[in-house]
Amino acid sequence: MKYYSLNKQSPVADFSTATILGQAPDKGLYFPETIPQVSKELIGNIANYSNEEIAFEVIKPYIGDAIPKDVLETIVSETVNFDIPLVKITEDIFSLELFHGPTLAFKDIGARFMSRCLGYFARDSKEKVTVLVATSGDTGGAVANGFYDVEGVDVVILYPAGKVSPVQEKQLTTLGKNIHALEVDGTFDECQQMVKAAFADAELNQQIKLTSANSINVARWLPQQFYYFYLWKQWKDKTNPPVVAVPSGNFGNICAGLLAQQSGLPIKYFIAACNVNDTVPDFLRTGNYQPKKAVPTISNAMDVGDPSNFIRILEIFHQQKSTLEKTLTGYTITDAETKATLISVLKEHDYLLDPHGAVAYHALQQYQSLHTGAKGVILETAHPVKFYDVIEPLINQTVPVPETVAEQIKKEKVSTKIKAGENELKEFLLSR
Repeated sequence: MKYYSLNKQSPVADFSTATILGQAPDKGLYFPETIPQVSKELIGNIANYSNEEIAFEVIKPYIGDAIPKDVLETIVSETVNFDIPLVKITEDIFSLELFHGPTLAFKDIGARFMSRCLGYFARDSKEKVTVLVATSGDTGGAVANGFYDVEGVDVVILYPAGKVSPVQEKQLTTLGKNIHALEVDGTFDECQQMVKAAFADAELNQQIKLTSANSINVARWLPQQFYYFYLWKQWKDKTNPPVVAVPSGNFGNICAGLLAQQSGLPIKYFIAACNVNDTVPDFLRTGNYQPKKAVPTISNAMDVGDPSNFIRILEIFHQQKSTLEKTLTGYTITDAETKATLISVLKEHDYLLDPHGAVAYHALQQYQSLHTGAKGVILETAHPVKFYDVIEPLINQTVPVPETVAEQIKKEKVSTKIKAGENELKEFLLSR
């Protein structure tokens, strides 16, 4: 498999090069030259396959010969070695729980897969690789955990000060060793701009070998397809594929789902469930794509005003909005609606959502009100405990704390405070 830059000004690259570079030299995102079709045997008999076998079959066409078969099998096995259950909430709404990994967030699969791939690629390199990543919440913790103590790799994580939850902050600031947290006085979009500027800085890249662990990196983005195949494996009514509501911020997750669908996975329709940072739903309504300044919400991991991966979604559908609309719609959910949904679902169905899952749930309900009989799935992208400070005052009870998180919360935060701006980041990187 070869990958081309969406800016069309760089040479094609194999999976190894695309992973190590993160972005193409022309600053475009990499995209596969072809979308592989999964076998009808896998789709039709998916219950007979283990999760490891499913993941291997899905990802191997994208890897090509960049990683030997036995090594890739080990990487996949270590990536998906936790449960991803489909849980019934109502007769028509189910939850695919993606928070049973080590950092209690859906980002674990992408981060674990990428860290192991990069570790393999860096095994014989004398030059240390610096992984640069911006996070609006869960990415930071997942990347920190996935890359912790990986030989030959340093990790620098930028996050907006005061705009991630206390648990999320502890997960990305307490590991130490090769993990470095930068607390930025700004928004996630500013953090993301700083990272993009660093990759565009020729002088900096001559001195430091940089790569990205955001979902712009193919090794982070592509394995997120696995969730959707595991959904299909557990979906009972194979004659009636589900509608899937995805909490959407930077649009990497839903982009992977759309890629899986175009590969042959039976998903009826996708809903981009957004908070008031609704650049994409606004585009789908009006045809006008206008990035906005991010607004803080209680579903903070989705506080993105200029989502990087939407350009890949447009590429999947050949830049045709009319074709995209046959598969995707978007909804804008307010904090008030998010809170009301979280409270009502717990009260009526004894299921505790996190704020991002609540956004997806409310969006799915809106869709179902217009499409009688549609059965759907929300992606529960994070464990509610990661947002206990928001949830507990709403439900007047304590959110149970898993033991791993309880230990991490006790640790001391270690971060470096910097101002928003590309020079601030450059100075930090060059001073280390």
